[in-house]
Amino acid sequence: MPSAPTSAAVSISMVDPHLMLLLMHLLGREYIVWDQAAHIEFRKPGRGTVSARLAVSDAELAQIRESTADGQPFRPTFEVSITDADGDIVAQVVKTLYVRRKDGRSSAAER
Repeated sequence: MPSAPTSAAVSISMVDPHLMLLLMHLLGREYIVWDQAAHIEFRKPGRGTVSARLAVSDAELAQIRESTADGQPFRPTFEVSITDADGDIVAQVVKTLYVRRKDGRSSAAER
């Protein structure tokens, strides 16, 4: 019996809250990180095993740190592809996070 297509809830749960938790870990306790928004575009039915790879590059981390150094919030967006076992994209998720430094100053490591 063929498996049912992957639902929206399953697709979003592959990304949310994992991207937020990853960014919280990478930035450390000096930052506030919240989920803000998500948009999902389905490309084809996701049958069988589907997967997503979450990553934050060094350049993205540097941009976040620079954009929040004065204490202002920054809302980075991340695009995540959900793929099937053949590597075909079944859905594209765009995730927006809210990030801000807790104290509004650069940390010693960033100076």
